[in-house]
Amino acid sequence: MKYWDEKRECMSKEDLEQLQIERLQATINRVGLHVPFYRNNFSEQKVDLESITSLDDLRRLPFTTKQDLRENYPYGLFAVPLREVVRIHSSSGTTGMATVVGYTKDDINNWSNLVARILTAAGVGAEDVIQIAFGYGLFTGGFGLHYGSEMIGASVIPISSGNTRRQIQIMQDFKTTALVCTPSYALKMADIMMDMGINSNGLSLKFGLFGAEPWSEKMRQEINERLNIIATDNYGLSEVMGPGVAGECTECNGLHVSEDHFLIEILDPATLEPVEPGEIGELVITTLTKEAFPVIRYRTRDLTRLLVEPCPCGRTFKRIQRITGRTDDMLIIKGVNVFPTQIESILFDIEGTQPHYNLIVEREHNEDKVTVLVEVVESIFFDAMKKQRTMVDLIKKRLAAELGVGVNVKLVEERRLERFNGKGNRVIDKREL
Repeated sequence: MKYWDEKRECMSKEDLEQLQIERLQATINRVGLHVPFYRNNFSEQKVDLESITSLDDLRRLPFTTKQDLRENYPYGLFAVPLREVVRIHSSSGTTGMATVVGYTKDDINNWSNLVARILTAAGVGAEDVIQIAFGYGLFTGGFGLHYGSEMIGASVIPISSGNTRRQIQIMQDFKTTALVCTPSYALKMADIMMDMGINSNGLSLKFGLFGAEPWSEKMRQEINERLNIIATDNYGLSEVMGPGVAGECTECNGLHVSEDHFLIEILDPATLEPVEPGEIGELVITTLTKEAFPVIRYRTRDLTRLLVEPCPCGRTFKRIQRITGRTDDMLIIKGVNVFPTQIESILFDIEGTQPHYNLIVEREHNEDKVTVLVEVVESIFFDAMKKQRTMVDLIKKRLAAELGVGVNVKLVEERRLERFNGKGNRVIDKREL
C-alpha cells in the first residue's frame, strides 16, 4: 500500500484530535480578528472564542453558506491582505453572483500536497503520465490536479476539456496512464473511442480519477469495463479548497477525508442536527489550515454518510460515501424525495439501457411529474412495439419499487441525448419556465 504522507494519514485518533483542536482555535481566532463577517457573526451569536476548547464546541459556531460568500463578493471573506494572495479562483456564477476564493503560497503548497495524497491513494505515482481533461481557468479542478500531479513527480498533460477526438489521439500517442475528468466525460470518451474503432485494451490507461459530479457505483463499473481502468472518486469544492478534500484509495470503498486539514460534520439538512453514524445527511466543512480564505461550518449542500468500518488500506481518517446528490438537486415528487443518482443506479442494472438519461420535471394540474428519457441499444429501439413496451414497463416497475413513486418512461435512440465535456446536467426542470 502506497502513502504520500503515512505519518499523517495513519495517525492515531488522539493525536489527530489534538491537532484538530489546535488548528480550529487558530482558525477561529484568525477569522474573528481579520474577517468582519465572522467577527459580526460571532458577536451576534454571543460566541466567546476562548471557550472553544473541544471539537464538540464546534456546534456552537454559526454556519457559512454560499449566499454569505456571494454577499461578500469579491474579497470580503479574505483573512489576509490581497498582497499575500498569489492565486484567485472563482465559481462560474451561472446560478447567481460568483463566489471568489484566494490562496496564499502556503495554501497552494498545502493544496498540492493534499491532491498528491489522493493521487497516491488511487495508485498513481511518479512513473505515470496524467492527462488532465478538466477545464483550466477559474475552475479549481484543472489547476488543483495539475499541481498535485507535479508534486508526486508524474508527467502531466494539461490538455483541458473538450475536443474529444484529439484527447483520444493524445492518449494514444503520449501513452497516458491516468485520466482526470468528470465521470460523464469518461463515458463520452468511451463512446467516441468506439466510433473511432479504438479498443481500450490497446491503450496504456490504468487509472481514472473522477470527480466534480455525483455518480453511481454502476457508472463506475461501466467506466472500468469500457476503459479497462481502476476508476476512483475524489471530492472537493472551490469554496473549501478545490480537489483534494477527500479521495478513494484503490480499495474503492469510500473517500478518505484529510481530517488534519478539514473538520467534517454530517447534519440533517432540515434540522441541522447531527445524523446517526451511517445515516445520509448534508456535509458541513470547517477548514483548519486555509490562510487566505478560511471557512467555518460551510454548508456544502452535498449529501453523503460516514462509513464507520476501518479501511483495509490502513489509513485512519474518516471515510465518507461517494456524494449521492445535493440538497438543491433533490426532486420532491408527490411528497417523495428523489435523487437523480437513484435513477441512474437502477438504469445501469437493466440490460439494454445505455448509461445516458435525462429527467424532465414538469407541473400539471398543480402536481409534479417526472419523465425519464432513457437511451437504449439500437436492437431494442427498432424492435417490435411489444418489446419496447415490455422494456418501458420493466423500467417503470423497477423505478417505482426503488423510489416509492411512479414516473413516466420514454425510450430514445442511442446518441440522441446530450453528452457532456464537464459536469453532467441531466435534470431539465420546466416548472420555472
